[in-house]
Amino acid sequence: MMLRLLFLFLLLVSIGVNGQNFNVYISDAGNFNNPPWQILRTDKNGVNVTVFTKEKLNWPQDILFLEDSNTVLISNLGANSISRHNATTGAYINLFASSIQGPTRMKIGPDSLLYVLQWKGSGKVKRYDLSGRYVDDFTSVGVPQSIGLDWDKQGNLYVSSYNGDLVRKFDTSGADSGLFIDSSLVGPTNIWIEPNGDMLVLDYDGGAVKRFDAQGKYQGVFISGLGKCEGIDRLPNNDWLIGNGSSRSVKLYDTQGKYKKEFVPGSTAGLRTPNAVVLRMVKDTTDTTTNNIVNIKPEEFGLIYPTVGDSFTITNELPNSIMSVMVFDMNGKLVERLSLIEEQITWTGNNLQEGYYVFHFQMKNGSLIKNRIYLRP
Repeated sequence: MMLRLLFLFLLLVSIGVNGQNFNVYISDAGNFNNPPWQILRTDKNGVNVTVFTKEKLNWPQDILFLEDSNTVLISNLGANSISRHNATTGAYINLFASSIQGPTRMKIGPDSLLYVLQWKGSGKVKRYDLSGRYVDDFTSVGVPQSIGLDWDKQGNLYVSSYNGDLVRKFDTSGADSGLFIDSSLVGPTNIWIEPNGDMLVLDYDGGAVKRFDAQGKYQGVFISGLGKCEGIDRLPNNDWLIGNGSSRSVKLYDTQGKYKKEFVPGSTAGLRTPNAVVLRMVKDTTDTTTNNIVNIKPEEFGLIYPTVGDSFTITNELPNSIMSVMVFDMNGKLVERLSLIEEQITWTGNNLQEGYYVFHFQMKNGSLIKNRIYLRP
């Protein structure tokens, strides 16, 4: 027993060290409705900035990786569509979805469907399955010029409106729950809900990141000195990356909102208008198990360890990055749903039968990560 615990400890330490390797992807909206447009890629230190893709872009807005298919989705406001690209090379593959009235933000929701905001048209939030099949208009009412979304722990959806200077709340069925924030904002873009329920809002024209509590009450400025801020993600050490249009750069701030440095300096690789910043862990497909019955390599980034046994540890390689977890049997039946995981938990299967199970991890940045394990009670 002690040897097993020691092995698991050493394994998790190794994961914690090796799991810190990542790239950062930046959507560059260029001259907004006029080119040039591009998606940039940089390493974890903000250097070695290269062009990931320029193919089939038209006023790009957001970047979302589907790791199980090695593809990446890019929403294009100017083309009213979402394009699908190779996640390794950036090469254009095909259209994922079209006839969307100015798609902006995309995220995978607690139901494993893709939620897409619309800048124009009805302003309702659209849902698609991950093959690109249209499901429905999820929200009962529209949010004009919607450009930020996130969920709280209860599964309620929040959507920001740039020209409305507001954030609207919807319940788990998409019914309108009214305005969550209707003051103290001047052009909100991204929103980010923290584990304690606080909401951070990037205020594009207000030049700041502002904090609101779980009831929508204004708490003050979290980060000041910004201009045309759009695009946000967190590093493994909890620091913040924020796109800043007025300086044509991506800025780095610590956990307290204190400025540290220019992560990607202004105009690097021709950067003009950073409007999405997405961190992506570098895959490690090394088999971490030795077993003479089954031999599993993680399908994607390993967020659950080991991959064979009667007890599994789910660990967050990025702080507060896992939004929800769903567990499916090999017939595709949902057998368990886990709430937001802030650090790590132990999963034992709750008397499930022996066999393979697939974990769907919905990440805060919108990505879907899948891991397969073999439960042997």
